[in-house]
This record gives sequence, structure tokens and C-alpha cells, in this order.
Amino acid sequence: MPAFKIPFNGYSVKFSPFNENRLAVATAQNFGILGNGRVHVLSIPPSPGAPIVETAAYDTADAVYDIAWSESHDSLLVAAIADGSVKVYDTNLPPASNPLRSLQEHTREVHAVDYNPSRRDSFLTASWDDSIKLWTVDRPISVRTFKEHAYCVYAAAWNPRHADVFASASGDCTVRVWDVREPGSTMIIPAHDFEVLYTDWNKYDDCILATASVDKSIRVWDVRSFRVPVTVLNGHNYAVRKVKFSPHRGSLMISCSYDMTVCLWDYMVEDALVGRYDHHTEFAVGVDMSVLVEGLLASTGWDELVYVWQHGTDPRAP
Repeated sequence: MPAFKIPFNGYSVKFSPFNENRLAVATAQNFGILGNGRVHVLSIPPSPGAPIVETAAYDTADAVYDIAWSESHDSLLVAAIADGSVKVYDTNLPPASNPLRSLQEHTREVHAVDYNPSRRDSFLTASWDDSIKLWTVDRPISVRTFKEHAYCVYAAAWNPRHADVFASASGDCTVRVWDVREPGSTMIIPAHDFEVLYTDWNKYDDCILATASVDKSIRVWDVRSFRVPVTVLNGHNYAVRKVKFSPHRGSLMISCSYDMTVCLWDYMVEDALVGRYDHHTEFAVGVDMSVLVEGLLASTGWDELVYVWQHGTDPRAP
């Protein structure tokens, strides 16, 4: 289907867990350095040749770095904003009634947000103030702050099986594993020699997680024995911005990079790189896989375009 042109630089894309035709996009003006942001809600057409249509848009005074759909309400979105705020939107309400809530606690840019898939009432935010915060939708203040990282926290990801466990990725080159019932982190993985930009859990094995780094590699870890990675995936030519496990196949992952490509990997086979897409003409920084439609992929980047395509097809095909 045709790419969707956005006015700003793309930062993040997320498929709705409730509606297979709905996609949210986080964007920022001037590459997120200075200027406004916008959250787009897009409708993916049922027929491949039809255009993607915008159904809602929310303007912000600062860059929007990430978005997450609520796992309990199909119309709720949470956005991570560069001014340190976290904004909650309800797509069922008119624009004048949004944002529903603006949560202001982080002292620097909020870089990522992740909604709890099993408890469904709480979400995490990761910030350049070196902390992670736990929130529930019904409370105006955070439940808890996790502050152990020595540098910016770029991502936090809930474990898909254990409702109290999450991992965080930081510029201090580590990934930490946390249990919200414990006073501090339960594990510190020295994941890379350079900044760790993202982490995600395997959806079928709750002990496996992946990390993406400035060192151009993706590493897969088993938290039961993390002295050495399960595997190291090389194939990107610049920093790997995001890596996500497939919701449908345990060994499949998708990644995006500053080398402008989106790659698909099967970390269980010797030739792990199973697909490479080079449709972006600037840094590819946002990628997602649909939970509801197997093989449906989305990406965005600094070329101000959003692509949605089925694995194995050309993202640029009209």
C-alpha cells in the first residue's frame, strides 16, 4: 500500500492490540532536536492498494519520541514527550478534550513508554534523567521510580509472562532486569561495550531478551546464564535503534537502524538474517509487528514516511 507522508520526522510506530487496521505514529519536528511534535492515528485500508488515512492527530509543543496503546482500553494512547511529560490521549474524545492527562515528573526527555500486557492497568516510562517510572492510568502521580542507571534510559520493556518483571536499556551499556516487588534491580547485564538503545523480551520464552546497540549489533541473552550472549547478530552498518520479537514466531525478530534499513532475523538458524528492507532514505528509527495480523510490518523514519507492508512484499509497492 502507498506510504503515508507525515509533516515531521517519524520516531515510533505501534499497531493497536485491539484493531488490526489501526496504527499510531510518534513524530518530531527538526529531527527531535527543537520544535513541535505530533501523534498520528492512522487507519490501514483492508485492500492493499488503497491509501492509509489519518483518523486523528494531536499536536504537542515538544517532540514525541514514543507511543504505546493501552492494553485495557482500545481508544487510549500514552505518549513520551521531549519536555519530560507523559501524555494520555483518548481517540474517542474530540481533539479539544485531549490530552486526557499530562503527567509531569521526569526532569528530562521521556524517550520510551511500554504498557503492561498482562496486568493491563500500568505502564513504564524511560527517560534521559536516568530513571524509569511506573504509572497507572487512574493515578496522577507515578507509583514508583527506578533509578540505578548511570546514564540515559532509552527503553523499558515488560516481560510478557511475568506481570511484575521488566527490563531497561541504557546508555551506561547495561540492561537491568527489575521486579517491581523488589527494592532494586535483580540483574545487571553488561550487554554491550557501547550504548544500549533498546531491549525486548521473547514472547514465547520469558527468559530470553534481545538488545540493540550503537555497536551495530543485536545480542540475544538468556537471563538464566548471561555471562555470554546466546547469539550475536551482525548485519547492520550503523547503530541499531530498535529490535522487537515477533508476537507470532518465537525466534523471529525485526530491527531498524541508522543505516536506513529494516531487517528481519531468525536467531535460531545459522544464517540469521532472513530479510532486509531498504525503503527508507533517512534513519529508520521506528518499527513494529502487528499482534493481530501475522507478517504485517510497519516502519517510520526521518524521511517523514510511514510504511505498512506484509513480510515478503515490497514496502514501496503501491
